Amino acid sequence: MALDGIVIHAIVEELGRSIGARIHKIHQPTDNDLVFGIRGGSNPGKLLLSANPTYPRVHWTNASYMNPLEAPMFCMLLRKHCEGAVIEGVRQIGRERIIHIDVRHRDELGDVSAKTIIIEIMGRHSNVILLDPSTGNIHDGIHHVTPAISSFRIVMPGSRYTAPPDQGKVDPLAIRSEEQFWSALNGREQAEAADGAESGRPEQVGRSVSSPEQAALSAERAAQSASAALTPQQQLVQAFSGLSPLLAKELVFRSESQGVSLWESFSRFTEQIRTGSYAPNIVTDAKGKSFFSVTELTHVEGEVERFETVSECLEAYYGDKAERDTVKQRVADLIRFVQNEKVKNTKKIDKLQDTLEEAKDADKYRVLGELVTAYMHQIQRGDKSVELVNFYHEEQATVKIELDPQLTPSDNAQRYFRRYTKHKNSIAIVGEQMELAQSEIQYLESLLQQLDNASLSDIEEIREELVEQGYLRDRAKRGPKKKKPARPTLLCYTSSEGAQIYVGKNNTQNEYLTNRLASPADTWLHTKDIPGSHVVIRGGDFGDATLEEAAMLSAHFSQARSSSLVPVDYTFIRHVRKPSGAKPGFVIYDHQKTLFITPDEQRLKQLPSRSVN
Repeated sequence: MALDGIVIHAIVEELGRSIGARIHKIHQPTDNDLVFGIRGGSNPGKLLLSANPTYPRVHWTNASYMNPLEAPMFCMLLRKHCEGAVIEGVRQIGRERIIHIDVRHRDELGDVSAKTIIIEIMGRHSNVILLDPSTGNIHDGIHHVTPAISSFRIVMPGSRYTAPPDQGKVDPLAIRSEEQFWSALNGREQAEAADGAESGRPEQVGRSVSSPEQAALSAERAAQSASAALTPQQQLVQAFSGLSPLLAKELVFRSESQGVSLWESFSRFTEQIRTGSYAPNIVTDAKGKSFFSVTELTHVEGEVERFETVSECLEAYYGDKAERDTVKQRVADLIRFVQNEKVKNTKKIDKLQDTLEEAKDADKYRVLGELVTAYMHQIQRGDKSVELVNFYHEEQATVKIELDPQLTPSDNAQRYFRRYTKHKNSIAIVGEQMELAQSEIQYLESLLQQLDNASLSDIEEIREELVEQGYLRDRAKRGPKKKKPARPTLLCYTSSEGAQIYVGKNNTQNEYLTNRLASPADTWLHTKDIPGSHVVIRGGDFGDATLEEAAMLSAHFSQARSSSLVPVDYTFIRHVRKPSGAKPGFVIYDHQKTLFITPDEQRLKQLPSRSVN
């Protein structure tokens, strides 16, 4: 991860524009994330504080977040102490990935108090902590750290705050001279050894070298000798705080490619950072791996995407990665269940197919029954079989008929007639069962597609649907049931022509969108014979561009999202209807037209979108 201390330095500068603004609203959409609504100041907006163990970060955000019906306890605590508070300061501790946000709050009694919000970005140990700066005591943290977890520092309500241990590295922005650089890079003992070697060296005849240059040269040579076991990249990471391996590799590459010393490469970079000359960018290499930084990554070959602000860069890089990881964890059991149900129905169809093949021979049993009846006078009770001339056969061939010796000839004939009737009747029943199993498979495939595109709120709606359909037991505890929202949340895109395009991401949303929200004159789209979302263009005032974009959304939110030339049907809502007793989300339609579309992901990303009820 390239979210190093240098990136945090740039982020803190961006957050500094909010000094003097107020924290208007506080939400906690997930266990790891907080969203502050900031009003006033020079940069109002939404601030994301994430202690996600995989994707911890802090930046301004334009994303929409679904908040739980009941706010978590930590969110309630922050609302009590920080909602309405004025931001007085934002600072980075050293060059570490630790941010302190100082706020001043007036409580309901009118008393003014100061609080500090600490954001520690430390991988799986990341945390957001509310601190009382006057006492140094912790009000609470988004993640608790008990004595059983750590003996060094405890993060619990009432405990005293202990900062993460100092790594003993040097702040790269505090380095102003080449001597300081080499001294920091190699340690005090190596620097002293270099000084001693220089003082004992005989004077060189015919060469004029100034004393500072000699010291720098000696220090550089000592560095190469004493640190031969470490690469320059490793030396930079070990010596300076805030430098990630990615950034250290970039500095070494610049030094080698430009033919300058490592100090010159380092000095130019730190001067850019001091003056705020950032160049936020994301580079995606040939293998599809992405890297981001606040400076140009010249050592990575690939497609470069540049941004105006660091927050925009981080939002583009992380996107919905954190949510997708959480969704994958929560959706795994549902995917396994739905896949198992699909396998069951597939095996059921195979067995029914065997039964159907056997039932196609029903006429054979009718013929055998009639032959036994016709030749009954030649058959005796106790016979195990009999050979008779089959007068139904063109060549009058002889056929051997198996008999039950315990039955009379008449009963043996009736046995064959009953088998004929059973097989004949089973053809219709087996056909119905196969159709039901096939519709089950189609329904389950649509659920798998929806789970693949699901957000956290979508998962619960799909789970509730499976409970209502009798696939799953209701795992809710006894007590009053939570009231469901009257209207599910839909995705709403604005086309390049200004038209509203609504997307349903699961059957609950699809049914509400198609059967309740949409008007008869609205345009309805769906991938042809492919599981996918219902898409609706509101109103009729749109052109080909909107139709193409809606078709792309239909293809994107379908099982064929990675395909090209995806067939998409479109018709008016008045031609779409749900058959009686059909599965959720299933509709039939007519008067449709079909267009073939290849999803353009970049074009879709540029469409403004929001969540609406």
